[in-house]
Amino acid sequence: MTANQFNSMQFMKPLFAIIIVALLALPANAQLSNDGETETITKVGTTAAQFLKIGVGARAVAMGGSFAAEANDLSALYWNPAGLSKVRGGALQLSTTKYLADITYSHAAVGFNLGSMGTLAASLLYLDSGDMKVRTITEPEGTGERFSKQDLALQISYARALTDRFSIGTTVKYIREMIWHSSATATAFDIGVLFTTPYEDLRLGASMSNFGPKMQMSGRDIIFSVDPAQNQEGNVEVVNTEYLLDRFPLPLLFRVGLAWDAITTADHRVLVTTDAATPNDNSQYVNSGMEYSFRNLLALRLGYRNRFEADGEQGLTWGVGLNMRVDRTTRASFDYAYADFGRLEQTHWYTFNLTF
Repeated sequence: MTANQFNSMQFMKPLFAIIIVALLALPANAQLSNDGETETITKVGTTAAQFLKIGVGARAVAMGGSFAAEANDLSALYWNPAGLSKVRGGALQLSTTKYLADITYSHAAVGFNLGSMGTLAASLLYLDSGDMKVRTITEPEGTGERFSKQDLALQISYARALTDRFSIGTTVKYIREMIWHSSATATAFDIGVLFTTPYEDLRLGASMSNFGPKMQMSGRDIIFSVDPAQNQEGNVEVVNTEYLLDRFPLPLLFRVGLAWDAITTADHRVLVTTDAATPNDNSQYVNSGMEYSFRNLLALRLGYRNRFEADGEQGLTWGVGLNMRVDRTTRASFDYAYADFGRLEQTHWYTFNLTF
């Protein structure tokens, strides 16, 4: 066994540890119903900051969100921070989509490879619902006021290649949810690993996302005035009081993925990917995808999202990409993705990448 092979085996231990933790963390999603049959409990709708589950980057979305082992651009901040070690020089990524119900969802990231010191990157995820009418039981057509829902996540990531085959990365993120005059905040982190197997065309990746504390809304929207003793005179007549709101966990997610270069020639490349994911608020699911690229210039992509998810509406994805050389050191790429949401119709994703 060579020194490089020995080092690779040594650094695979953290990868195996994350995979084992992910498997042990599989939620016990089944219980017996009244008739003695087993039914599934998925905990859907029990976590906060749901925007953290949407995804990033048209290329990854077009490949069905199976990107844990292929993440090699700034979208790696979302899918697997270890993939940032594949970024060369400096990079900029801008992405946007008109999500379901006309919600705007955008992502901006910048990163720099610092040589032997690793790769450092920062990004912003931002979701905006747009203005909506304030409606009440007595005024269902609107009170004349308007409100909106905004979510954001500020992320700082660092990744480093520990050997020529093994990389590790982590992300620290500040999360904020806002609705009208109320908000909730939390700080969380991600961790990921990426390993190139001795079979050079096969890569293995794993990540854990959104590990952090529970979130609780607060603000003047939940404050109301009350007389604590309406039948007594001379007491304090008005006391400001807050509704006691529940605290909800973040959408913790474990991913394990494979990426395989099925065909690699001077002009053609066929990439096949698959991810298995375990969320804490739904059933386990599998993403899969493939990409055909011609001379690293034009790419065609196809995928399928959330297969085996209970009552899921996500499904077929596809997209295209165009990669152009601006000068000797600068390249620009444009990616588009289409994602089907069944009865919720579809979304269209657009991403611009610049490397320099």
